[in-house]
Amino acid sequence: MRISDNITIEDWELTESFMRSSGPGGQNVNKVSSAVELRFEAARSPNLPAPVKTRLKRLAGRRWTTDGALVLQCEETRSQARNREIIRERLAELIRKALVAPKRRIATRPTLGSKKRRLKAKKQRGEVKSLRGRVDPE
Repeated sequence: MRISDNITIEDWELTESFMRSSGPGGQNVNKVSSAVELRFEAARSPNLPAPVKTRLKRLAGRRWTTDGALVLQCEETRSQARNREIIRERLAELIRKALVAPKRRIATRPTLGSKKRRLKAKKQRGEVKSLRGRVDPE
């Protein structure tokens, strides 16, 4: 499976399993295994560089297993072939997102005006809170 010009995923890295889909669909749901679960052994993949693997792990979230595999599921359509296409495209899109390195944040100092506004707001808030105290009977 081709992801970009220099990254391709081999067939041995992907494992597909099929199961019956949940939800409405009548008798078709009980007979046909149309849902697809795709398992990609991302941690063991020689085609992905280490920074891409770490970004992919962060993007995957709960779909990343403890043994370093990415598990995706699709049961959108009644067609098993269409679900396979959808899930493979999702995997490719997720890896393409992981290929893009995030821009480094350049630290900036707060302006003098923003500092003064912050201190003024803190002062006002403190005055409001001080007025909430117990009232003197005199």
